[in-house]
Amino acid sequence: MTAMTESTTQQDQPVQKVRVLLADDHTILRSGLRMLLESNPAIEVIGEAADGVEAIKQARELGPDLVIMDVTMPRIDGLAATTEIKRVLPTTKILILSMNEGDEFLFKALKAGGSGYVYKRAAEAELHNAIKEVMRGGTYVREAMQQRLVQDALERWEHGDNRPVEELTPREKEVLALIASGLTNQEIADKLVISVRTVETHRSHIIDKLGIRKRSELVNYALRKGLVE
Repeated sequence: MTAMTESTTQQDQPVQKVRVLLADDHTILRSGLRMLLESNPAIEVIGEAADGVEAIKQARELGPDLVIMDVTMPRIDGLAATTEIKRVLPTTKILILSMNEGDEFLFKALKAGGSGYVYKRAAEAELHNAIKEVMRGGTYVREAMQQRLVQDALERWEHGDNRPVEELTPREKEVLALIASGLTNQEIADKLVISVRTVETHRSHIIDKLGIRKRSELVNYALRKGLVE
């Protein structure tokens, strides 16, 4: 009788919901995401934010279990907001939601402290599984992205990451960081007050020293070496 009573009591205990803060600057998309999330009885949306500053403010005030964070938002972008939230709330999970499918954004999201990366176009199909994975301590990336992460790790292992950043001059490090930030040769020249030809020369030296030719690989290298946030 006692065992039955204990069993019944355990069954009657309410399941603790995942408390979610939703951050996206598009009102209609945010509304759709809220409906999608609240269709799951194990999830409670406790707040919404339309920009990075508001996301940080609400995260501090509400202490959510999970933040679903858009990348491109006004005032402060989602990656910078992610970094700040993880600084003040290290146990809060952050799931990055993005339109961008480029490798550099994936690496930046994980480097910023994101526990997962979901394409907006796939949110309806993947969001609930992504939440389940990150809330149990895992990292969620779809299969194609997993393959790219593995490939990146293999390439680093193959080269032993034996392309020391110390081989670059201070100016070459500056140029590499600006290349990784997405600036064109002309924009780099303007920023550093040098000629475009000089930028091209620095770029050529960087490629020769590191043995890296693809821009995406230069970006990944710069991120791994901490040359760009």
